[in-house]
Amino acid sequence: MSVPLNVVILAAGKGTRMKSELPKVLHPLAGRPLLSHCLAATDALEAARICVVYGHGGDILPTRIARDDVHWVLQEPQLGTGHAVQQAVPGLDPAAICLILYGDVPLIRPETLQEMTLIARQGAVALLTVRMANPAGYGRIVRDVQGQVRRIVEHKDASPDELVLDEVNTGIMCLPAARLIAWLGRLGNDNAQSEYYLTDIIGMAAAEGERVVPCHPATEWEVLGVNSRAQLADLERHYQQGIAESLMHQGVTLVDPARIDVRGQLNCGRDVLIDVNCVFEGHVILGGGAVGHTCSGGPWVRESRSSRSAISTARGSPTGRSSGPMRACGQAPI
Repeated sequence: MSVPLNVVILAAGKGTRMKSELPKVLHPLAGRPLLSHCLAATDALEAARICVVYGHGGDILPTRIARDDVHWVLQEPQLGTGHAVQQAVPGLDPAAICLILYGDVPLIRPETLQEMTLIARQGAVALLTVRMANPAGYGRIVRDVQGQVRRIVEHKDASPDELVLDEVNTGIMCLPAARLIAWLGRLGNDNAQSEYYLTDIIGMAAAEGERVVPCHPATEWEVLGVNSRAQLADLERHYQQGIAESLMHQGVTLVDPARIDVRGQLNCGRDVLIDVNCVFEGHVILGGGAVGHTCSGGPWVRESRSSRSAISTARGSPTGRSSGPMRACGQAPI
């Protein structure tokens, strides 16, 4: 019988740089909250338990994210990532493995997480790391002369020699829950932030001779977090680029792959052509031969549940089908 999986998602941060009253993980990417993207990545893993640790914004998170399979745990006060995971300990199964994720890292792929769970089920600590040309602000991975991971040092606590290291900690890890619980009980806050760092358990694992196995994402943007509006916009473009590439692989013609936005699910028949500046919301179906055009005669926004939509007509006849809401946006000719 496979070892069960518990998932802990940290979502208590205020997101000061967002300059918003809305909790950071509720800001939308492609029409869905950041936290919803993170939860969706876990769906294929068949977790026995999912726990979300929340704080800033109070009960607005459990209200907005309506999932019966999520257990909500309040972190108050907020004393660091290690302290956040400690709040979830009463709900963890010591016989399980535990995957730790972050609600503001929305583009993590299920395939990456699946690889980490396989390693943890072999009794090791799977640690997701990435090399960055500009690692400023990230915790550095410190290895020994044999190349084995020994510890993680946070940026503010790093020495000049450690600051030049380019392999950084993403914060995402997966490990046997029993070991996690034991190490969490030994965390201290003797550091520059006076916080309980989750990353300190990696040093504990290495010191006890436990295997720490680094894993790597397919792309750097997969593990990027959102701390500002600019970073959110950047990840939005990465996400939409991936959608555009997938549509073209399916045979859809995009006049400009950089100027399409899908905020939901878009299904296309054969020989569909989508012009620039189309925005699709909800579940949209474009039938074979449909042509999606930029709106004209505006600026205006048209939403429709009928097939006679601004973006589902071809050759002058409504050949496409849509189940909305569906939106087409564009600027009037000047």
